[in-house]
Amino acid sequence: MLSRIPSWIKNRYVLTVFAFVLWVLFFDRNDLFTQMERARDLRSLEKSKKYYTGQIEDSRKELDQMSNNPAALEKFAREKYRMKKDNEDEYEIEDPSPKK
Repeated sequence: MLSRIPSWIKNRYVLTVFAFVLWVLFFDRNDLFTQMERARDLRSLEKSKKYYTGQIEDSRKELDQMSNNPAALEKFAREKYRMKKDNEDEYEIEDPSPKK
């Protein structure tokens, strides 16, 4: 029965390498599936970082513009916080199209 098995499979070095590869791929703490999950998480975090970096840059530009331009500060206060002057009336017009 042992004579049917090719000699290269019975070689202890081949068996050792095979066991090592099997261990690294499936049983190790940093196995293949964990590494793929971590790579997916890393891509997601890098995408979030890019988004938030863009948001920070936009906020800095807006802050710089408001610091140097009083008209921009007034526009920001009117749009974001609905502030108005004492002698003004404010009207809000809603879009009549149905929401999807």
